[in-house]
Amino acid sequence: MTSVIAGLSFLLALATGQYTPDWESLDARPLPSWYDEAKVGIFMHLGPYAVPGVESEWFWLQATRNESEGDQKCAKYLEDYFPPKFVYQDFGPMLTMDFFDTDFISDLVVDSGAKYLVFTSKHHDGYCNWPSTYSYGWNSMAVGPRRDVLGELKSSFEKRHPGFHFGVYYSLFEWFNPIYLKDKENNFTTREYALNKMQPEMKELINKYTPDVLWVDGEWEAESEYFGSTDFLAWLYNESPTKTNIVTNDRWGQETRLKHGGYYCGPDRFSPGTLQDHKWENAMTVDRISWGHRRDINIEEIFSMDELVSEITKTVSCGGNILINIGPTKEGTIIPVFQERLRSIGAWLKVNGEAIYGSKPWTTQNDTLASNVWYTKKESDVYGIVLGWPNDDVILLGAPKVEQGQTKITMLGFSGTLDFTTEPEGLAVQFPSLGKVVQGCSAGCQWGYVLKFEGLAKDDDFKVDTGIRV
Repeated sequence: MTSVIAGLSFLLALATGQYTPDWESLDARPLPSWYDEAKVGIFMHLGPYAVPGVESEWFWLQATRNESEGDQKCAKYLEDYFPPKFVYQDFGPMLTMDFFDTDFISDLVVDSGAKYLVFTSKHHDGYCNWPSTYSYGWNSMAVGPRRDVLGELKSSFEKRHPGFHFGVYYSLFEWFNPIYLKDKENNFTTREYALNKMQPEMKELINKYTPDVLWVDGEWEAESEYFGSTDFLAWLYNESPTKTNIVTNDRWGQETRLKHGGYYCGPDRFSPGTLQDHKWENAMTVDRISWGHRRDINIEEIFSMDELVSEITKTVSCGGNILINIGPTKEGTIIPVFQERLRSIGAWLKVNGEAIYGSKPWTTQNDTLASNVWYTKKESDVYGIVLGWPNDDVILLGAPKVEQGQTKITMLGFSGTLDFTTEPEGLAVQFPSLGKVVQGCSAGCQWGYVLKFEGLAKDDDFKVDTGIRV
């Protein structure tokens, strides 16, 4: 009888659009369609850790422990360059953001071809990039730039790029918050931090900035019950001002990754390389090492454009979104190499975005003969994204099956149709000369060349659950 009542309650919640604070109900919420259509987002980590700019955004924790060479590097940096009583909080006033130009940043993000931004509202150090009522003296209005960083940035997007999706990152826990540490000492049988700091602060964040993405993190020390995640999500989906559009990830407790929440982001830089049965996201960094700005970064530690286009292609082909991170400096600027990478991504997407935005996985993700070819689909058209130019201007493909007299193959950014022949081994597609392609579409065609197949022989598409239930 109890199970019957529970089932009826669940069906009633779905029928009325009201979600109950349990994972069965919350996980059934349809993912707003804009997210799957967007495919590409930009991530930004900015906080006091950008002031030392050493090792990573985990500088504070690393400087206090001695578990790795990176930890020792952070501790030595403090010892060598700062007085003995200097503490991490002393970096706060140095986070000046003198040149934090929100219009420049919003334009750069849009120029990258991204359709959404996730900006750090609060990392594990507890510093808030808005005047949080629950973070007295440790927020961007009280110390450092003395600005409402989130508010100014969101206003710029609203003014200059209406319809763009603005999102926020929020760390559930704080390394050295004494209230959290007391709960932790009590094996999380007390919940003072979660109830009196975290939950009301997140609600303030949502009510004030109405983000379209809430990207949570810092969940691995306690289960979702401690954080009150299901209660919060029920409020978010039922009552919050952004209940219709907002999407969330899966980091709501140490047991929830790849199991509960909205889309799955799994571990950092999650890139499974195969089709997944739930909508997912690859959150990755242009800097191979850190999410926050590093002042000692070297060019070989930056992903090349070949690598970035490859990551975008593989992610989208396998049904994922990609969230590409850069770390602004303590002055609020974006270093030139990050600007160059974002604008180059935008140039590529301007030519080839037809194969990315709004696409779906095809029957085959990675070609059965050419391992450098990945597929997407939109309505009846199939796109083969070729990573690199083929030898002798010919590529042999195993997945597409042509329909005699019906199939047409073109290349995005190049006018005219491409010749092809059916060989015993597969489909041989003749590329035009590389010089003509580059001349026709400039830098935007480099790194990945998109073949568009129209009128292929019918095939039963693999029906992937992208988490979009309407």
